[in-house]
Amino acid sequence: MNYGLVALFGSGEISPTGRKIHDFLFSKLPSPVKVAILATPAGFQPNVEVVSAEIKQFLEQHLQNYHPQISVVHAHKKGMRGFDPNDPQVVEPILAADYIFAGPGSPTYAVRNLKNTLAFNHITKGHREGVTLSIASAAAIAMGEATLPVYEIFKAGADLYWEEGLNLFSNFGMSLAIVTHWNNQEGGRKMDTSRAYMGEERFEDLRKLLDRQIVILGIDEMTACIFDFEKEHCLVMGKGGVTIVRGTKEINFESGSDFSFDKLYSKI
Repeated sequence: MNYGLVALFGSGEISPTGRKIHDFLFSKLPSPVKVAILATPAGFQPNVEVVSAEIKQFLEQHLQNYHPQISVVHAHKKGMRGFDPNDPQVVEPILAADYIFAGPGSPTYAVRNLKNTLAFNHITKGHREGVTLSIASAAAIAMGEATLPVYEIFKAGADLYWEEGLNLFSNFGMSLAIVTHWNNQEGGRKMDTSRAYMGEERFEDLRKLLDRQIVILGIDEMTACIFDFEKEHCLVMGKGGVTIVRGTKEINFESGSDFSFDKLYSKI
């Protein structure tokens, strides 16, 4: 199979840093690049159309050399008439795409409304056939075997737990928990908002709740971890780095470095 690249953004997908990463990915695809923007992760938000339009406009303006042809996939919610991820007409643009993007929203909402759907089947089929997946923020968290319930814990005060994720990487022997916004500093000196707003202390408790085989992949903001399945390695691009946590051991990789998939395989 000719698996496409998978880029996981810690954040910054519509920043100058993000533009460079998109450019790197677009450069490996035929022009004009056919793009499908998946709206599902933000499907619960009243401004979901604005979120998708902002990404579309960014790619059109900043990647214009590739003459991108962009469609928004309005697959907002299972069972929602005209917006259902299982509706063949709604998800049809995915089939023609060379580049599929999914990003902001809620990780757990994305999982609930993509798991076992036609939309996600199209995405994984496309990936097997060489389509590039560009996955940011909440959508990236959703792609792990275990998914962090960011809103539920950080906003609503739920007890610490993990949800079952979309497990995109299971076919490659990887059991991952993907954590974006790894080095977030929005809380300033008053509150630790690293580890996707969990903070280091609370995240350590979360780590202990994971099954032993699961490896944590932490991705800094303004940074992407790019999976190359042909070379079986990951490339780190952007302003920050990537952190791999297996048990109590951490390995860090700075921007510009690469590492073998071996670092992500479970070693129980």
